[in-house]
Amino acid sequence: MTIPAYKNPILPVTERIEDLLGRMTLEEKAGQLNQWFNLGPDHYDQVRRGEIGSGLMANSSTAGNNRQERVFAKLVNEIQKIAVTESRLGIPLIFGRDVIHGYRTVAPIPLGMAATWSPELIQAANTIAAKEARADGIHWGFSPMLDIARDPRWGRVAEGFGEDPFLAGKLAAAAVRGFQGNDQDAIPQKFPADRIVACAKHFVGYGAAEGGRDYNTTEITRQTLHNIYLAPFKAAIKSGCGTVMSAFHDIGGIPLSAHRYLLNDVLKEQWGFGGFVVSDWGAVGELINHGIAADGNHAAGLACNAGVDMDMCTMVYLQNLPDLVRAGKVSEARLNDAVARILRIKFAVGLFESPYADPNASQAIHLLPESLAAMRRLAASSMVLLKNNGILPLCSDKLTICLSGPLADQRQALLGCWTPDGQEEEVTTLKEAIAGRLGPEAWLHHCELSDDAVKLARSSDVLILALGESAGRSGEDNCTATIDLPAGQEALVESARRMEIPIVAVVFGGRPLNLSRVTDWADAVLFAWHPGITGGLGVADVLFGDVNPSGRLPITFPRSSGQIPLYYNHRPTGRPAPANSRRHSRYVDSLDSPLFPFGFGLSYTTFEYGNLRTAPAPQKPEISVTVEVTNTGNRAGTTIAQCYVRDIVASVARPVRELKGFERVSLAAGETKTIMFRLGPEELSYQDDNGNDVLEPGRFQVWVGGDSNAELGTEFEITL
Repeated sequence: MTIPAYKNPILPVTERIEDLLGRMTLEEKAGQLNQWFNLGPDHYDQVRRGEIGSGLMANSSTAGNNRQERVFAKLVNEIQKIAVTESRLGIPLIFGRDVIHGYRTVAPIPLGMAATWSPELIQAANTIAAKEARADGIHWGFSPMLDIARDPRWGRVAEGFGEDPFLAGKLAAAAVRGFQGNDQDAIPQKFPADRIVACAKHFVGYGAAEGGRDYNTTEITRQTLHNIYLAPFKAAIKSGCGTVMSAFHDIGGIPLSAHRYLLNDVLKEQWGFGGFVVSDWGAVGELINHGIAADGNHAAGLACNAGVDMDMCTMVYLQNLPDLVRAGKVSEARLNDAVARILRIKFAVGLFESPYADPNASQAIHLLPESLAAMRRLAASSMVLLKNNGILPLCSDKLTICLSGPLADQRQALLGCWTPDGQEEEVTTLKEAIAGRLGPEAWLHHCELSDDAVKLARSSDVLILALGESAGRSGEDNCTATIDLPAGQEALVESARRMEIPIVAVVFGGRPLNLSRVTDWADAVLFAWHPGITGGLGVADVLFGDVNPSGRLPITFPRSSGQIPLYYNHRPTGRPAPANSRRHSRYVDSLDSPLFPFGFGLSYTTFEYGNLRTAPAPQKPEISVTVEVTNTGNRAGTTIAQCYVRDIVASVARPVRELKGFERVSLAAGETKTIMFRLGPEELSYQDDNGNDVLEPGRFQVWVGGDSNAELGTEFEITL
């Protein structure tokens, strides 16, 4: 018996897709575009009829009764078998889940991962996450989130890589490679069997939501859109990202799930994106709420024609697209394009040849010792030392430590937001990490600071205060009106300083926080983000000097909420801040500068930058920038050398500084290394309002140093 061409694995994928499209009814095509959540027995008949093309595993329940075995494989296989053996064409489903920062082995939140400034560490973390998720039968993860965020009140700032498009782009590419296991610039024919499809989200500009409120409207100019918000998505697409998620919000009155210019003209035509676009949860139906669609039928037509290929959890595609095609309101060519894109990814994942998961695979891949060790290194590398008067690193030899604060013995707070597969009982708290390190000699006292505890604290050599946010204070739908610490925590630090003992503040958080008073009152401040399953151990590694802190801020820390939005790569004004003048852009009740600038972070050693030189490349618009970096301290350490550029005179006002290169530099005490940055057309051009690259001749400034306030600089000229 001759098998259908689409089932023949030796044929080219394009031929298999074409054959399958020719066999499908309009209803079956619409079914491939329909994703539904938490599939179970109530949906089996729909699966048999080919009305569901994807399952969203959104709940936190499991297929088994033992919570220690959080596997979806049994349930996934049960549903998949119906799709493969009982539907007319046997098209397998693709199962997605929120794999945001780790899976069972939870990593630091993405904003914390970004603080490592290490594409290698992020790729390694996402490789672990992908392998664990795939072992549970998950094929597709809704990550990385690439929304540039300039407002830390926005709860989802925790899920992204910060405020800078260049840094976010480099980390986006690494995240995609980790998830997908490919190093290609196009959708691959086949992903490795132990990886999952990445999803770049939320396309695009979601981080610009007014007031820092989730789902809110945005106003973004074309210039800012192409040069800031689109840049990390473009980097992800260049790395072969398989899917893109359209966002909830609107830009200038056009919701993203109906934004043809961005979804079709830019993403698919200009960039050549070959994967598929999935809406965010319910976003197609929400076009009615936005006031641009009269009903589900209208919404389905708008979204499909704009370029949304898969409808997440509203059913409006399934219910309306066949009739819209018959009425000529959506072309069958457009419907076929959407189906082909989804099938292309299903073939790339290998679902037609290997649709089922191994129910026992997770037991051999979850929480491996090497995975936990990697996450511990990642956590320690993410931590940013904001202040240190010499109290750190701590000497554990007969050092009496008093540990206090609301997060000293918390587990969920270390996991952070969006960890549906992390388990609290597997987290090592800060108290446990320090106690385990100091041993049974009881050099650690854990107490709640109160009148009764003052004597105990005063008898200690150092007081460690664990402060910050709970896991539920950041993430989706967890926006704040201010970036102040939760109520009572500043008062706690103020009370502690009256004890006249050294204070080390360890701050856990999912966003930049107002730490103005904490940095005044504490002797050392370590910002630890929400550091994941091994976060307590990572903090201890840094506090006691096993790891010399190398984390650098991927986002500016304002002095107060009133400064928001505050970001380093702003455009110049016509009235910058001259000396002895009042008539310039400023506040009268606050310093204009941030509390901590983008790129900032201290070490247990010190670094100096010198001998900055530039040299033009022969016969092409490229400049090499070399600088010497010296460890001037008495211990080994790692710094992040950062290269910033300004186009002095351009047709469009360019930012006062833009990050265009960075490198992690590890140096022994007293060692000097010369490092080089190459600045070519990609780094020196900008994009016009249509997304075209513009490189103009003229003078440029360049600075190299340890943060965005780097003072070591020079000029060079580009001729074309």
